[in-house]
Amino acid sequence: MNIPATPDLPLIAANQSGPEHLSGAEQDWRVCVAPMIDVTDKHCRYFHRLLAPKARLYTEMITTGALLRGKVDRHLYFDEAEQPVALQLGGSEPQALADCARLGEQWGYDEVNLNCGCPSERVQKGAFGACLMAEPALVADCIKAMQDAVSVPVTVKHRLGLDYDDSYDFARDFVGALYTVGCRVFIVHARNAVLKGLSPKDNREIPPLRYDMAARLKADFPDCRFVLNGGIAQPAQAYGLLEEFDGVMLGRAAWHNPGVLSELSRLCDPDVVIPEPGQIVHAMARYADSEVKKGVPLRVVVRPMLGWMNGRAGSRHWRRTLSDSTQLAANDGQLIERAWAALVMQSE
Repeated sequence: MNIPATPDLPLIAANQSGPEHLSGAEQDWRVCVAPMIDVTDKHCRYFHRLLAPKARLYTEMITTGALLRGKVDRHLYFDEAEQPVALQLGGSEPQALADCARLGEQWGYDEVNLNCGCPSERVQKGAFGACLMAEPALVADCIKAMQDAVSVPVTVKHRLGLDYDDSYDFARDFVGALYTVGCRVFIVHARNAVLKGLSPKDNREIPPLRYDMAARLKADFPDCRFVLNGGIAQPAQAYGLLEEFDGVMLGRAAWHNPGVLSELSRLCDPDVVIPEPGQIVHAMARYADSEVKKGVPLRVVVRPMLGWMNGRAGSRHWRRTLSDSTQLAANDGQLIERAWAALVMQSE
């Protein structure tokens, strides 16, 4: 089969504006991709950067214990093409978080984010994640310790409340405690976290969305940046929310239908050139070959691409090809090119 020729992309460079040299006031949170465990690894972030040249990407949550007692390079290595990229930490001990934040800055991350929103039982047993919202003074100590350790922005991702308490005062007081120590960027998952009785998946769907409460926080803390997360799936919806918030964060939508990142990026920055799909395919094939040489299985690299062609003729074949264990076992990045060629032929 002849593979359609596609021009090479130049080596993907870090964001041309040089985010690593910008202050928190100058950085851009308009389009963010949520930290998702077992999803937003470095391969996923590399792909997302091709789709959205200026989006802000987040690592999976990395616990302080994993960094301080594990292999730092395994957790923190990333390709500079991913920038601007933020390191999300999970933990509740100020000194440990400060030490990990310092590591993150040394490795080149543009932001350090504290997870105060994950409701999983495993995270609760570690006394961090969403349950930290019940201890705003401790969270403030953690934020202050991290701020003292690094020069990059230290931010927090949190919910609006815990369990079934819908009180606005709870959310306002939590944000206020962190504001007092200098936190100025808040990523708000506009739902409560129910700590008992709901799975993490249920916690993303069952507690009602309350964008109005997130907007009240924005009004009460006008010199802060508020990034809205939760229930955002369509580019037009996300773009409309930017009239009220400083940014939007897409989670599962970016995983199940990655093309939304390109569509939203075009709305936000019409002058930014987004590579054509064929160019992205070619870039990912080259990237896959380079990662395979390092011992990374091809299936790991292509996993974020499976839903990319949703809605196009031939998408079923695309997904089936990139999920075929027999073909993936050959660890040949050209499989991506072949899957694309077949999709193009079906589209003609």
